[in-house]
Amino acid sequence: MHTIYLVEDEDHLRKLLVMYLEKEGYNVTDFANAEDAMEHLKDDISLWILDIGLPGADGFELINKIRKIDEDIPVIFTSARDSEIDRVMGLQFGSDDYLTKPFSVQELILRIEKLLKRVYKEEIGLIKYEEYLIDISRRTVFQGTEEIKLTSKEFDLLFLLCKKGHKAYSRLEILDLVWGEACYVADRVVDDTIRRLRKKMHKIKLETIYGFGYRLL
Repeated sequence: MHTIYLVEDEDHLRKLLVMYLEKEGYNVTDFANAEDAMEHLKDDISLWILDIGLPGADGFELINKIRKIDEDIPVIFTSARDSEIDRVMGLQFGSDDYLTKPFSVQELILRIEKLLKRVYKEEIGLIKYEEYLIDISRRTVFQGTEEIKLTSKEFDLLFLLCKKGHKAYSRLEILDLVWGEACYVADRVVDDTIRRLRKKMHKIKLETIYGFGYRLL
């Protein structure tokens, strides 16, 4: 459940990117200028996406301030300028990637995923949620030192909801992704599995979207 800060002065593009990134399960906060973003440099986040050509202070000034506080946090630059000097300057200022406008949202998402996996590789096999530690490779869940025993499908459903936090899944989507398209079971089995998860994991925050499905908060 990564948090992304997006700094982009083009209203339509900024809203579009926020919409798609949130659909992918990211927590996104957006800013229209560098000055507003500078008030949040010490926030605990996973990634910055910075437009270079911002009004007032530009992306280069902003990344300079970011790097004074955190040398390692990943930064992706976006820019309407496609000259080699701009790309070189972006790397010199400490960006991890550079996208030239116009770019496809899907390309940005793929680059984000690749960058986050590389930078936060220690998290690939583990998911921390509330008081729980979910070990993907071992398929175990711990609350502190106590292991919570889950069935195979309970774990699969928990992992599905956790890996893209805040994404809402319909019952049919959950059936396809957890039980498989070839498995003919009633969608009631999803509700029963959710009920068992809530009983075993008292701290889990599962929102029921009536008439649709579920979302992890």
